[in-house]
Amino acid sequence: MRYYVSNSKSTKTKVKIVLDTNVFISGVFFGGPPYQILDAWRQGKFDIVLSEEIFDEYQRIATELSRQFKEVDISTFLDLLAVNAIWVYAPQIPFSVSTDSDDDKFISCALASRTKLIVSGDKHLLDVSGFRGVAVLKPRAFIDTHIRKS
Repeated sequence: MRYYVSNSKSTKTKVKIVLDTNVFISGVFFGGPPYQILDAWRQGKFDIVLSEEIFDEYQRIATELSRQFKEVDISTFLDLLAVNAIWVYAPQIPFSVSTDSDDDKFISCALASRTKLIVSGDKHLLDVSGFRGVAVLKPRAFIDTHIRKS
């Protein structure tokens, strides 16, 4: 098991989000709104909250894509996250929230960290927006409501 120190000096005033794997991967490899989100995070406009399970999924999928896109150095992005994200222990939810139970790790992370926002384009997560006060926003909606106004 890995242990991390949270880099949360100013999290009281910043928005905290849980970032769906597809948004992270799209931001690193393909650009568009997901890239704008990662760029705004690097500028310190909000905090990303991670659990070990989410980070492991980021690594697994990024490694698979790195074989196809050799020009992208994914290790830099993963290292930035490892050092600068807020890490939480997120126990598995004892029941399925999403119709895709693999998405429950994002909800679990949000609940464990008291994060009120997941950024995702995943239909299954969007369908459970509002569960226990956790909103799920598409990347463009997050940019419009949280990045452009900051």
